[in-house]
Amino acid sequence: MAYNEIRMFVPPDRVFAVLSNPRSFARWVVGSKSVRRADPDWPAVGTAFDHSVGIGPLVLADHSEVMTCERPHLLRLLVKARPFSRAFVTLRMQPTSEGTLVSMEEVAADMRSRLLFNALTAPLVRLRNRESLRRLKALAEGTEPMPSGFLPPRDADAEGHVTASNAVRGLRAQIF
Repeated sequence: MAYNEIRMFVPPDRVFAVLSNPRSFARWVVGSKSVRRADPDWPAVGTAFDHSVGIGPLVLADHSEVMTCERPHLLRLLVKARPFSRAFVTLRMQPTSEGTLVSMEEVAADMRSRLLFNALTAPLVRLRNRESLRRLKALAEGTEPMPSGFLPPRDADAEGHVTASNAVRGLRAQIF
């Protein structure tokens, strides 16, 4: 299990608004290459978005599915990068006097993932999730732009290609 938390200086509704936009995952999730399609009523329970994850030339196409959604305080996902791993990721938004305490817990969802997600790899997962939360904070607080781009529904033949660089291009367009 990996557990991380971060304080954000915005209300839980603002954090949840970022999480409610599947395009945001291309920017804040470390290892995400792109978001390709999404169910239109994301993040309702049972909805999903298709993504690509990986490092360097190794890229896997899979999807993440909403297991629990209690707006604006809880989002629990089944995140998949098969054949290597499946994990339950739980994001909790607790209001504070200064904004929101956001916690992120990641646990293996199957036996293969439990073998990969062990005492040796847990510190790396915590490090990755700490950076992911830092990126989520930047989106929620507005210091980073939200990725843009066309995102078709999951039942469409077409695929979008929303990446973290879509946000950088959008920022450049605003500056120049």
